[in-house]
Amino acid sequence: MTRSVRRTHRIRRTARVAGAGAAALLALSACSSSSDTDSDSAGASSSSPKLSGQVTVFAAASLKESFTTLGETFEKQHPGTEVTFNFAGSDTLAASITGGAPADVFASASPKTMATVTDAGAAAGTPATFVRNQLEIATLPGNPDHVSSLEDLTESGLKVVLCDESVPCGAAARKALDASGLELTPVSYEQDVKAALTKVELKEADAAVVYKTDVKAAGDKVTGVDFPESAKAVNDYPITLLKDAPNTDAARAFIELVKSAEGQRVLTGAGFRTP
Repeated sequence: MTRSVRRTHRIRRTARVAGAGAAALLALSACSSSSDTDSDSAGASSSSPKLSGQVTVFAAASLKESFTTLGETFEKQHPGTEVTFNFAGSDTLAASITGGAPADVFASASPKTMATVTDAGAAAGTPATFVRNQLEIATLPGNPDHVSSLEDLTESGLKVVLCDESVPCGAAARKALDASGLELTPVSYEQDVKAALTKVELKEADAAVVYKTDVKAAGDKVTGVDFPESAKAVNDYPITLLKDAPNTDAARAFIELVKSAEGQRVLTGAGFRTP
């Protein structure tokens, strides 16, 4: 074998060794990178603890249907959690919270009732408006009294129910009546919007001024009648984490679900308006 041929063989062997070395380095680098990625992922996972336990939500009565749906969604997304609700008039809920009732989240039907909680220092952070709601007249099925306006509710002989003015739906109804210059004497004032609607559903009243969402939830049990003055009495709904929340992490996650695109789809599907 000639010297030039031997030199050529040595060059080829050197190239093969160098190539093998480079491949080994690449493999080690890939393993190291994968290990680092796995480590980072594990770290990210460990920084987001698994949610568990009970989340107690105090929410305005008008949120009952949509929040119940979101509670079920939350429990499916976070196995090991349980969402419990207290639905009532916002003023009643605010009084319970400031009186020391244990709860994680408060969702109010008006900024005024939320202020009762924030002014008492019972909220953690600044409440966020997550939906809005508008009034509508609920009549007996088929609207046998031919109610077509807010003014029609002032006719003698018509039994009309309003929410008490201390709760958001009643305050909004008063605002709408004042805007139209009307005076209305109801047969009763109810402590939350569901109670007012139930009077019509049970045919104990001919009509009630409630929220659009409640009329929609009632289905064929009532007939809804829009009135233009309702545009001057739209309620913002704020939500907040409570300062002494027993389950802060899960409470924050529930609030995020409410404000998420998925939560907004449920709420707007129930008749609420986006903020």
